[in-house]
Amino acid sequence: MLSRLKSAAVLLGLFAAVPLFAAEDHTEYIEGPFDTPQEVTETCLMCHDGVGEDILKTRHWNWQGHEFEMEGHGTVRLGKQNLINNFCIAVPSNYPRCTSCHIGYGWKDESFDFTDVNNIDCLVCHESTGTYRKVPTGAGMPAEKIDLVTIARSVGSVPTRRNCGTCHFDGGGGTGVKHGDMDDDLYQPTADLDVHMGMLDFNCIDCHTTENHQISGASHASWAMGEGHISCADCHGSEQIHAKQVIDKHLSTVACESCHIPLYARGRPTKTWWDWSKAGEDRPEEEDQYGKETYVKKKGEFRWGKDLVPTYTWSNGTASVYMQGDRINPEEVVKLNEIHGAKVDPESRIYPFKVMRGKQPYDPANKTLIVPQLFGPGGFWKTFDWVKAAQSGMAAVGLDFSGEVDFVETEMFWPLNHTVAPADDALRCMRCHGKKGRMPWKELGYDGDPMRAKYSRWDDIENE
Repeated sequence: MLSRLKSAAVLLGLFAAVPLFAAEDHTEYIEGPFDTPQEVTETCLMCHDGVGEDILKTRHWNWQGHEFEMEGHGTVRLGKQNLINNFCIAVPSNYPRCTSCHIGYGWKDESFDFTDVNNIDCLVCHESTGTYRKVPTGAGMPAEKIDLVTIARSVGSVPTRRNCGTCHFDGGGGTGVKHGDMDDDLYQPTADLDVHMGMLDFNCIDCHTTENHQISGASHASWAMGEGHISCADCHGSEQIHAKQVIDKHLSTVACESCHIPLYARGRPTKTWWDWSKAGEDRPEEEDQYGKETYVKKKGEFRWGKDLVPTYTWSNGTASVYMQGDRINPEEVVKLNEIHGAKVDPESRIYPFKVMRGKQPYDPANKTLIVPQLFGPGGFWKTFDWVKAAQSGMAAVGLDFSGEVDFVETEMFWPLNHTVAPADDALRCMRCHGKKGRMPWKELGYDGDPMRAKYSRWDDIENE
């Protein structure tokens, strides 16, 4: 193994220089050749002692958070491994496709060894050549014929937007599909699209700060645990930050994002509807005005939107989530997550969200959402047989399946935190208040627009 480093003397020098790892060029330390990507990781960990053990504890590695008590479920761990969404639905039985975005190598089935540090993919977060690629269906393995030696020599301590965006900008199967506030335009954004990344050239970890490879920020599992959130106020403060006092008065009830992210999908379109019940039909594939597919046989019907007004609701940073096996009422829209908060809750603020809607398979006899096998031999994308897909998928998660498949409408809330607009483009008073204001006051717990009681004329608000 030492042959992959140029000399023992250089190795000792590198140990001494580990705190200076921000230097991009590792040419003098990395020799190669590498027959497998695991050999790259083994080389990295020879100098970065203890890092592997740190990563094994992270959400990025485990796709689950720590254990906590969840009402009605006892002690659980939540994450991509066991949650359901209304995009490609679930990870189990679809591992090689889903885990192409895992920070590891070879998670092809449930037998993956989460204790093997050599399966950590250091390059996906730290390479800087822009040439590193994972196989989309390869369980996290890198593409063939890439130059692992050159890529390994390029690593730096600070992941770039491209390192993070490779997975996070393209979640759900393509750029902008999932989040509504992240897409490939954030690789080189304009200041109008995002002031932090476009004007100030922030990298993701400037806000998503990191300790021992634990990256701050709240996943959907974190919302259920009520932890992990980062806030605009972490940098900007929470008192006397606006020129007008009347705006600062909003800080106790309105999240910064509600004013400073006036629209979402301002860069590229985002998917807003996914109807799996239409999948498998033999009909022409179609596109909309944005050039986005509206029907694909493998996946069903879609709708897309651009420059969309967010959905506003109270949030205190916690949420309920649908757990695999939970019973549903098919006569109602199934909430895959439910944001907690209320007007009377002092910890709540009005936040903006993208709401993703669609139809997905459920078991009408057991009244549970189905985890289908979509990918691979026997999967729906090969057979177009929902019953077979449900049989193998539900077996993979150890849940009963009656043999019947129907479809139910679902919705899922996705918080909007990125694509912060310049201050001049933040919402003006009348965009929320007034006869054409966008706020759903009654849904938020008010009798009507609360400014009505204070001002006799709407333009008095602007003049304060």
